[in-house]
Amino acid sequence: MLDAKMTRRTFAATMGAGALAALAGCGGGGAEGGDADAAEGNVKIEMVTDTGGVNDQSFNQLAWAGMKQLEADNGWEVSYIESKQDADYATNLDKAYDDGANLIWGIGFAMAEAVNNAAEQNDDVQFALIDGTNDNGAENLTGVLFKAQEPSFAVGYIAARASKSGKVGFVGGMSSETIQQFEYGFYAGIEYANKEQGTSVTYQGQYAESFGDAAKGKSIAQKMIKDGCDVLYHAAGGTGVGMLEACNDAGVWSIGVDQDQAVLFPDYTTIITSALKKVDEAVVSVSNGIIDGSIAGGDNIILGAAEDAIGIAPTHDVLDTINPDLYNEALEVIEKIKSGDIVVPDTKDALDEYIASL
Repeated sequence: MLDAKMTRRTFAATMGAGALAALAGCGGGGAEGGDADAAEGNVKIEMVTDTGGVNDQSFNQLAWAGMKQLEADNGWEVSYIESKQDADYATNLDKAYDDGANLIWGIGFAMAEAVNNAAEQNDDVQFALIDGTNDNGAENLTGVLFKAQEPSFAVGYIAARASKSGKVGFVGGMSSETIQQFEYGFYAGIEYANKEQGTSVTYQGQYAESFGDAAKGKSIAQKMIKDGCDVLYHAAGGTGVGMLEACNDAGVWSIGVDQDQAVLFPDYTTIITSALKKVDEAVVSVSNGIIDGSIAGGDNIILGAAEDAIGIAPTHDVLDTINPDLYNEALEVIEKIKSGDIVVPDTKDALDEYIASL
């Protein structure tokens, strides 16, 4: 949840301008020496990727973009360490500590345990974690989570409205509560569209159990396409790149994730939109807050539509060829989520209850 000294209204106001400006009003201080270092400009921030790597065209790459923005804006020293396997997490976090970082970021839910342990063992340094929580109450760890189900709901609505075959699919990376939020939100958005439009679009999904296996992502997508799916969405990091390729090869619509993947892959002409998590902006604002002491650490920050931290890609030329009204319809869906008129399910039980309520 948001720090007790910062209201949701205050947080949303810092984000609405688009760049998730610094999180103000959280109170407390940063790691020992952090304020002095910041005043002198001697700040070092290091991030450790999960196994997807820094060039995953997804959340690791987006986090690194935020780090580079901190370098450009503040003159801080930024760097990253890539993890090739899960066993690297603890070692890489130790290396970041030994490098003298003032703040160490862990990127991805798979790093949660390692980051929690590192924060407990090194209480003189601040840690932050994307898509994971501060589980042990360490005062030097800030968890940053996104309501991934919310943008997924919006693109689920788009997928159902864009489908001609009445079949859409989802490709997940490693199965977890975090990635299941994407799946459940997507499924709920399809069912919402069915209710609103009187359609009966069906859903299928499969997990690759990897964020770095593009070949497997492509294989899963090819099978779904063979089964008749004509719109596919992924939450699979580098694995999802294979899904995008399979869709482009087959002339089937695809939906990207985390950042605007139509921009990342300009040669792919079938990407109609992407579900956005503003990881880069969160890295910038949370890092600034931790270094200047306005974020004390020891809590979790949860971001969604109400904080303008999620959305859909602004590039929608391809989507407009399907239905020129669909992009704006999806924006209206997000506004309903933001206002609370739609509460998007993030668990299987909540999904079942939501579908039953339609």
